[in-house]
Amino acid sequence: MEYVQERIATLHDLTEARPDAPTGRSAVVVPMTDREYAGRAAERVLSTLADVDPGRVIVALRAPPERVGPFREWLGEFGFDADLLWCNGPAVETLLADRGLDGEHGKGRDVWLALGVAAADSEYVVVHDADAESYAPTHVPRLLAPLDEGYSFSKGYYARVENDRLYGRLYRLFVAPLVRALGDAYDDPVLDYLGAFRYALAGEFAATAELARSLRAQPGWGLEVGTLGETFEYAGFDGTAQVDLGTHEHDHRAVSGAAGLSGMAEYVGAALFRILDDRGIEVDYDAVREAYREAGAAMVDQYAADAAFNDLAFDRTAEREQVQTYAEAIGEPGPDRRLPAWTDAPLSPAEVVDAAERSLASIPDSAGGVALDD
Repeated sequence: MEYVQERIATLHDLTEARPDAPTGRSAVVVPMTDREYAGRAAERVLSTLADVDPGRVIVALRAPPERVGPFREWLGEFGFDADLLWCNGPAVETLLADRGLDGEHGKGRDVWLALGVAAADSEYVVVHDADAESYAPTHVPRLLAPLDEGYSFSKGYYARVENDRLYGRLYRLFVAPLVRALGDAYDDPVLDYLGAFRYALAGEFAATAELARSLRAQPGWGLEVGTLGETFEYAGFDGTAQVDLGTHEHDHRAVSGAAGLSGMAEYVGAALFRILDDRGIEVDYDAVREAYREAGAAMVDQYAADAAFNDLAFDRTAEREQVQTYAEAIGEPGPDRRLPAWTDAPLSPAEVVDAAERSLASIPDSAGGVALDD
C-alpha cells in the first residue's frame, strides 16, 4: 500500500471505501463481443451493475446476427434495464458507410458509437470492459468520484497478478518502456502525461459528457492510448485523475498472431506515435527502437526483482523475447484512421439509436428481449 502522487491526481485504495459519486447522473458503457456471452466474468460484471444502479447502462455489442438473439435474451436476465447497441448491425453499418465512416472497425469504434449515445443525455460517462473476474461494486463510484470534484477525466489502474505471475504484459513490456525511452529523447509534456499513468492500457475510465463528445477515437486496439492523447489536449494534468481499482483478473492473450499481443502492439504503437505526430514531434524511429530495447531490458530486470520479492514465478527469457517482438511495432503511424469527435461528426446519436433499433428489429427474440431506449 502506498500513497505517492503523480503529476496527475492519484486516488489510492487505502480504506476500501465506496465514495459518494454521481452514479444516477451517469451512463455506463460496456463494450462486449459475443465471446462474452454467458461468460463468468461478464455475468459478474452485469450482476454487479444491477447493484450499482447507474442512470443508464449501454452494452455496445459486436456480434454476428445469429448470436444477437441469444445475447439479447441473456442480457435481459440481470434484473435491470440495459440498452443494447448492436454496433455492427446492418442498419448501423449502412448508416456509417453513407456518412463516410465505414473504415477500420473494432472495440474503439463500438465505444465511440456508445459514447455518443451516452453523452447525449447523461452528465457523466463511464467505460469499462466485461472481462474482469474481480469486478467490484466500488469500481464505477470510484471512477466517477473525481468528476464530482471537478476533474474532467479519471482513469482506472490496478495490479495484474494471477496464478502467481505478473500479467499486463503489453503495458509492462511495451508501452511503459517505450514512453520512458521517448521521454528521454524528446522534451514534450504529453510524454510526462502519458508516463504519469500507472496503467495506460486499462479499459476503465470516466469522463464528463463534454469531454466524451470531444474525443477523436481510435477505431481498434489503439483506443486507450489514443484517448489519453486526446484527453491531454482537453483536460491536461490539472483536469485528470487516476483511481486505484485494486487487483484485476482478466482474460489473457497469446503473444503471437494477429489477435495476439504482438498484433495489438502495432495498433497501440501507431496510436502513441499519432499523438506525437499531432504535436509536431519528428521521431527517429531507428533510434527510438534501440532505446526502447534498452529500456525494456532494464524494466525486465526490475520486474524480475519485484517478482522474486513477492515469491512470484517469472520467466526472464520469455519477457526479454517479448520486448524484442514488440520492438517491431515501432514505426510510422500510417494513415490517420481516427473517428471524429461527436461535436464534429456527420451523424447524430439519435440516428445511431434509430439504426440500432432497426437492426435489432430484424432479430427474433422469443424472450421479449431488451429494447434500446432513445
